[in-house]
Amino acid sequence: MPHRSGRHFLQIPGPTNVPDRVLRAIAQPTIDHRSAEFAVLAKDVLLRIRAVFNTRGPVLIFPASGTGAWEAALVNTLSPGDRVLSFETGEFARLWAELARRIGLDVEVVNTDWRSGVDPELVEGILRGDHDRAIRAVMVVHNETSTGVTSRLREIREAMDAAGHPALLLVDAVSSLGSIDLRHDEWGIDVTLSGSQKGLMLPPGLSFNAVSDRAINAHHNAKLQKSYWDWGPMLTANATGFFPYTPATNLLFGLREALTMLEEEGLEQVVARHRRLAEATRVAVRAWGLPTVCTREEEHSPVLTGVLMPEGHDADALRRVASERFNMSLGAGLGRLKGRAFRIGHLGDFNELMLAGTLCGVEMSLGLAGVPHQKGGVQAALDRLAARPDH
Repeated sequence: MPHRSGRHFLQIPGPTNVPDRVLRAIAQPTIDHRSAEFAVLAKDVLLRIRAVFNTRGPVLIFPASGTGAWEAALVNTLSPGDRVLSFETGEFARLWAELARRIGLDVEVVNTDWRSGVDPELVEGILRGDHDRAIRAVMVVHNETSTGVTSRLREIREAMDAAGHPALLLVDAVSSLGSIDLRHDEWGIDVTLSGSQKGLMLPPGLSFNAVSDRAINAHHNAKLQKSYWDWGPMLTANATGFFPYTPATNLLFGLREALTMLEEEGLEQVVARHRRLAEATRVAVRAWGLPTVCTREEEHSPVLTGVLMPEGHDADALRRVASERFNMSLGAGLGRLKGRAFRIGHLGDFNELMLAGTLCGVEMSLGLAGVPHQKGGVQAALDRLAARPDH
């Protein structure tokens, strides 16, 4: 490949751009993971990561992707044949349900149109109808990365409480942690799982389970087979600053720096920044005359925008133009949205000028790909970005 000047615009919704500070932290010499020096590092990140989840409880860190976090959440809280309730709000919700089925769970899937989040009223109705309390867990993807739709977790928790149902609440926060308002303790979540490659601004390779007391109690009786994912040895080793097997040491160096960056900006400001950039993106999409995948205003994702193509136009062809002409990667449509939609990622280490460049690339690509649209999306977004933050 010939050299391409300038930076590559990685505008997929994860993995995200890794800040230079984090890259430099990862590039340190590897240390002995059985040493006192390592214990200081591990205790520091294990304590400080709790604030990102808004929890006082333990957060377990596995060397894995988010898929590992899915499996860990299930095998540590459930037993073979247990019934779980899942909502197919997108491709990642579908894949998590499929994983649950493969490991021996009885999965009840509620299908949706992939354009809205989990309906809290539907949750309440299903749980009220579960007279035998057979449903042991409810699985919810907080922010569906394949669609750009965010489910209303607080309202879902309220619906479960209104139904008086004891099911555990298991939440996929892979693309919402560190970017979208998330309150593990306050919202009564039992397992919040995530990965390192999105709001935490790290490369892929770390996965997380934040666990409630109810989840730990369920772990004591869970009969699904587990070894690598077992919370027990992990919690025991973590108490002294160690892991039961070799951890991803250099990624923990990066995590320590990423946590410092989040603390310096302030988590509330991080969430507000993502919300502001997302609003400007949607202003541009509306000005282009294109529909977003998400149809409910209160469920638009702050970290990515899914855009539907006009009938007869291929989203992957548009993405090729963006890549070949402007060195920019846009997210592909996944599952039933393949070829029908593209995704603009606006999360992680990201600001107004980076978004402006991204939207310029999209608008130029729409023209070069022959996609019917109105001009002026970039200017509309710039006007929104130039307004005072409280407007």
